[in-house]
Amino acid sequence: MVQTSNPHHHHNNDHKTLVLKSAIYSRILLISLIIFFRTLASPYDTSASLNPPCLTTTVAATPNNTHRSPIASAIENGIVWDSVYFVRSAQCGYEYEQSYAFLPLLPLSISFLSPSILSSLLPQRSLFALSAYLINNLAFVLAALYFYRLSIAILKDPEIALRATVLFCFNPASIFYSSIYSESLYAVLSLGGLYYFVSGKNNLSVLLLALSGCARSNGVLNAGYICFQTMHRGYHALFHNKNVTLALQIAVVGALRSICIFAPFVAFQAYGYYNMCVGRFPDERRPWCNARIPLLYNYIQSHYWNVGFLRYFQLKQLPNFLLASPILSLAFYSVVHYAKSRPQIFYSLGFDTTIEEKSCGVVFLSEDLLRSKVAGTVEKSSVRAEAEKSCLTKWFLRKANTQTELKNPGQTGPSAI
Repeated sequence: MVQTSNPHHHHNNDHKTLVLKSAIYSRILLISLIIFFRTLASPYDTSASLNPPCLTTTVAATPNNTHRSPIASAIENGIVWDSVYFVRSAQCGYEYEQSYAFLPLLPLSISFLSPSILSSLLPQRSLFALSAYLINNLAFVLAALYFYRLSIAILKDPEIALRATVLFCFNPASIFYSSIYSESLYAVLSLGGLYYFVSGKNNLSVLLLALSGCARSNGVLNAGYICFQTMHRGYHALFHNKNVTLALQIAVVGALRSICIFAPFVAFQAYGYYNMCVGRFPDERRPWCNARIPLLYNYIQSHYWNVGFLRYFQLKQLPNFLLASPILSLAFYSVVHYAKSRPQIFYSLGFDTTIEEKSCGVVFLSEDLLRSKVAGTVEKSSVRAEAEKSCLTKWFLRKANTQTELKNPGQTGPSAI
């Protein structure tokens, strides 16, 4: 009996090495380009020089007139735009109202991980900025590895997963992942959480997805995956198993997990309300403090930066839309292509599909349903492995049929393999 090796396992180590190299090389290339272009021209934003002393802490910011080494100056010149808020929050805490638009995971990471061994060589602000660069670039490398593993789990195609990951490493918005922004931390936590989610490790998944809400406000949208899974599992328990108790249990667990993902963002809004509103005289209270739902984040975005629903859709933003049109067109085409190729799944949100199809997306299924799919009583890990093996087998058969059909048109099916 001839045993065929699994290409997924055969290429797994080689692909991971390529992913790791792509992520590291892309960061080196990007940082080199940043340094090169900054030597040619000054940054458009000049906020790096804005560094008044801290208001309420004992830590003092570096005065503008203090002599800094060329290395420190080069590092601090990269503190522009939103980076100013992240570094200042790490250094001085949340002093100003608009600072609360920037969630605390990156500032806390900078504060905790700043190498004190360099404190005698660099000013504190330069040290915090250097730490932020290291944190974000390391987080991006980890995000690329999770992106590849997640792509393998969903696509069941190592080659496509590798290509997608390389494109992720060299994506057009890559500079945000290497600058002092929160995108890298958000990416690694979201992609890691989704990978463990599709792997069935829901508790670890919820923890990472909740932490993503500490990095960026849109982390709360990751609760949608939990809601979607709960919807499918509850539907199956109620209408297929006729088990009301199980359906209620699934709904309660899904709700609790979703609340956990929302909790960090809500807690930070409560923290802002306590600092900015509680204990102040009525004439000192900001307008949002008296709202029925005092949501600081929405007020800041609207009041300081005019961010709101459809406000970005202005004629003056047309160049930005044209710049984004290739990626938007590709995303739109992908959705349309999937809808045309699998309309039954697309338009029914996955409800109107077979058990075999659902077993390939174990996100939707409970372990009880997977047990009913596999003969005999086995452990959870064995059930999931069996479902995964079945999906991989189907994928290899489809790929072999496609390759054979390209070589010998008209000859398909098992006989052609």
